[in-house]
Parts: sequence; structure tokens; C-alpha cells
Amino acid sequence: MASSLPPPPTAPARRRRRWAIGLALITTLSVAFLLASVAFFAWVLRAWIDPAATAPWAAEPTVIAVVDGDTVVVRLGRERVPVRLLGIDTPETKDPRRPVQCFGREASEHTASLLPPGTVLRLEHDLETHDAYGRLLAYVWRASDGLFVNLDLVSGGWADVLSIAPNTLHAEQFRVARDEARAAPRGLWLTCGGPGRAVS
Repeated sequence: MASSLPPPPTAPARRRRRWAIGLALITTLSVAFLLASVAFFAWVLRAWIDPAATAPWAAEPTVIAVVDGDTVVVRLGRERVPVRLLGIDTPETKDPRRPVQCFGREASEHTASLLPPGTVLRLEHDLETHDAYGRLLAYVWRASDGLFVNLDLVSGGWADVLSIAPNTLHAEQFRVARDEARAAPRGLWLTCGGPGRAVS
């Protein structure tokens, strides 16, 4: 009875099959490498053209850094947004035109302790949303416990009141807190005798 099995491949046929498999493997790897390279190049190009496109994203205002006692930087969406706390003024530490003021470093450290990086905020705006420097103007609450940060700074004597019309929504509340801190005295009222003094 004749065998129905095909004859074994000859040496040239085996070589051709190995070449075909090798070529298919090389082609597949080359295409995968090419696609990965194109995707990486597109990502690098996008990051170079628009760095914000690859930046972290935050659904709610989230603290990135504290600049000084009354200015913080938050992540909002993909944007880094400087926020100036409305209605208050802490002693100066960053203005190159003026010396560091008494209690400025302490006020900055207190704000940093209240708002470490990653703190989620609730922001309330007044009639104006930005100042002349492009900073977002806001009354700032800590989302985790509702702490009114602007008021805390005034109450503890870390900040004085700075009411500039038309942004006066909480001005009276701040004035009462300032008067209590000054009478106690607390913070800059105790250490410096009042705001605006240079570090001695």
C-alpha cells in the first residue's frame, strides 16, 4: 500500500522556509519599532510645542507651591495658576524693590504649613478675578475641613487687612479679626509692633 505522507522537504526548501520565517519576524519587529518611534516622536514634539499637554492634571484647584504668605501656585486642569489671597497682606519676602519685612518668613512658613503641596482648595472670587500681575484673586478655603485660609492668617496675626475696592466681600470680617489680633497682641503685632517694618 502506497504511503499518503508527503515526501520530506529537501534542503533548499527548508532553507527557503527558514528565510521566509526570519524575514516575516524581521519585518514584524521593524514595523513595531517604527510605530513606537513615531509615537514617541509625536509625544516629544507635542511636549516641546505645548508643555502643558503633558503636565499633570487636577480636576480641582490643588496646591503646587507656596510663594509667600499671601500667594500660592495651584494646578487647575493642566495649568499652573498663581493665586493671590484677597483682602489680606502678609509681610513682604519676595519683592526685590523692598527689604524682607518683619514676620514675613514666619507668615510664609505658616501658609506653607496650612497648604502643603497636594492640598485641594475651594476658591471664591470677588468682583475682579485677576490683578495687574495676572494672578488669580481669590478667597481660599481648604477643601478637607473648610478652613478659611485668608481669615486664619489675619486672626493669627500673620497678615494685615488689605481692602481694595471693589473686592471687599469679606472686608468687615477681616477687620474684626485684625483688630482682635492687634489687641491681643498676636503675630506681627506682638513681634514687630505692626506691619511694614523691615527685619531688624
